[in-house]
Amino acid sequence: MKRFIAIFFLCATVVVMFIVGLTSTKTYHTEYLRIHIRANSNSDVDQAVKYEIKDEIVEFLTPIISSCKTKSEFTYAINQNLSNIESIANKILAQNNFDYKSSAKIKNEYFPVRSYDNVTLESGYYDALIVGLGEAKGDNWWCVVYPPLCFLNSNAGYKYKSRILEIIRNFFGG
Repeated sequence: MKRFIAIFFLCATVVVMFIVGLTSTKTYHTEYLRIHIRANSNSDVDQAVKYEIKDEIVEFLTPIISSCKTKSEFTYAINQNLSNIESIANKILAQNNFDYKSSAKIKNEYFPVRSYDNVTLESGYYDALIVGLGEAKGDNWWCVVYPPLCFLNSNAGYKYKSRILEIIRNFFGG
């Protein structure tokens, strides 16, 4: 009987450790701040307006983040401008006769792995500025705001670069 109880507790301990191991494998990438602009759908018009909105948001954010040095400064600056980001997106949506609106928030979400040449952003949980357009069920445009993989530091402050591969290579010295 003692042997049975010992084996039972040993098996129970192994099962509990296995379950804890499975549930604690969430990877949080606290060193990054991403930006995602999610189109209403994958229709050509929804995708086109997504890129128009992306250009305006990037133009708006560039001077705001130019003095930021840490992730917390970037996050604070963006949080202070969420309503402005929504206003920019909603204005463009209205100009293009869309009947849906946008939403902007900073949130911690799961993202799949993304690879560009020799740089890989692992899958896991990342803080991100999420700009949802309408139902936000279409493909998204994304980049990394901090460290600046889509906003490159220059003498005049941060400049947006649309060629993300070039920026990643410059950032990592490759």
